[in-house]
Amino acid sequence: MTLPQRRIGLLFAVFLVLLLAGGVRAVWLGVVRADELQAAAVSQQVREVAVPAQRGSIVDRHGTELAVSEPAADVSATPYLIEDPGTLAGQLAPLLGRPEPEVLDALTREGTGFVYLARRLPADRAREIEKLGAVGIEVTDTTRRVYLRDALASQVLGAVGTDGQGLFGLEGAYDEALSGVDGSRRVVRDALGEAISVRDTEPAEAGESLRLTIDAAIQGKVEDVLARIGERYGPKGATALVMRPQTGELLAVANWPRVDANDWPGAPPYARQNRAVSSIYEPGSTFKAFTVAGALESGAVRPDTMFELPPSIQVADRVINESHPRGAVTLSVAEILAQSSNVGTIRIGQELGVERFDAWVRRFGFGSATGSDLPGEELGLVLDPARYSGSSMGNLPIGQGVAITPVQLAAAYGAIANGGVLRAPHIVARVGGEPADTPGGERIISQRTAAQLRTMLRGVLAPGGTASEAAIPGYQLAGKTGTANKVDSESGEYSQSRYIASFVGFAPADRPQLLITVMVDEPNGAIYGGEVAAPAFQEIASFALPYLKIAPR
Repeated sequence: MTLPQRRIGLLFAVFLVLLLAGGVRAVWLGVVRADELQAAAVSQQVREVAVPAQRGSIVDRHGTELAVSEPAADVSATPYLIEDPGTLAGQLAPLLGRPEPEVLDALTREGTGFVYLARRLPADRAREIEKLGAVGIEVTDTTRRVYLRDALASQVLGAVGTDGQGLFGLEGAYDEALSGVDGSRRVVRDALGEAISVRDTEPAEAGESLRLTIDAAIQGKVEDVLARIGERYGPKGATALVMRPQTGELLAVANWPRVDANDWPGAPPYARQNRAVSSIYEPGSTFKAFTVAGALESGAVRPDTMFELPPSIQVADRVINESHPRGAVTLSVAEILAQSSNVGTIRIGQELGVERFDAWVRRFGFGSATGSDLPGEELGLVLDPARYSGSSMGNLPIGQGVAITPVQLAAAYGAIANGGVLRAPHIVARVGGEPADTPGGERIISQRTAAQLRTMLRGVLAPGGTASEAAIPGYQLAGKTGTANKVDSESGEYSQSRYIASFVGFAPADRPQLLITVMVDEPNGAIYGGEVAAPAFQEIASFALPYLKIAPR
């Protein structure tokens, strides 16, 4: 055999060995390890990703959008895949809205294969990040919650967390309805990571919308009025509600200080609370109407029953004076309520007696939930008669020693305005396409007693009443002022420098269509409800009455 032939034979043998080795390798990979390699390929090239459901919007009674969801994206990084973190950090920082050193630290973080760079980044900026085509940067579609009116009704609406779940407020209470159901998407990528197939395997189901009873125009006006109270009196806080007493629909629920709903972390804890339902306080003189109501309904007194009243009254070991010094007078029940006489109201409470007084307090809803759909409602505090001291009937009839919430006060006065029927205030009108469940009303006093009380409460805004300056030309108004000392948490005694000033009223007085409650916590420079809260009632009513086309009488 010649040398060329030997070389050809040797070369053939080498190729034959390589071919056999390749065949064995192919059999090993294609048969023995086929399942394992197929699973690895699928895991690297095929990915199931969640398709976020569109969260339902929240709108006011006219359809004005208050909270909506917009397209957004989560941006994450796999640090060990990034080749030039310094350059990439400079490109990403302005798009992420974060300092460059902070982004660089995230991109070079050791001991982790995954780190979030941003959650719920606006979609336009997320698309700019995608255009960079940076290896190791992942952009995942999601949505972000946006509150279009910023601070409007923010404590009522609540907030949504970074995972898209409602945290508190209506967002939390109605999270299940608003959230919808996420879908699923199958994405197949090539060796370079480019998507070559995208298919939705399970469509997302959008969440249901909430239509509220509030009116954005009235809500905005009320918040502006409270802001002016904040500027003038520098209180700790202020709260107001506007309600239709015939239905219990809340047209506004406002709190001051305001909170930007798009920046909850920037607000102090006190400001975040919806104090219309979470704040309990001693109501003071606004409570006197219920003492009188119980006495009228029980037959203990009539509106024209006369009382001879000394300048002060002693009950057990306590001596109670009027808020303003006066001599001995003779006043009717109607005059006692109009002039907010402490001594006269205590006398009426004594005529009613402990057991009947307690029964009427509870019948008006104090000490229990109103049934409102506003989340976070406190029950307040009403003493059991067994725990009364000798002086309890000296302070309870005038609104001391009992704790209530603003929404309880609105509901109770709503019963007086609504002909004696107590209704639960509510703020949700519809969930999706269905009307929200609304509890029925309960008659607690007769129409006659309710009418007598409305007439008597007109005297509060008449000349000589405690809120005479809050009258509105052309309208007959009714209401009640309240000024209550706060209890000092350290001494347990009533403070002589911290007060609650309040006013609750309705219009028109004969057939009320609008009820407004205002509570100001620790005003400075003035303390009386007639001076601090009643003018706020007047300003809100002066806007709302013509806006709702409620004609003067």
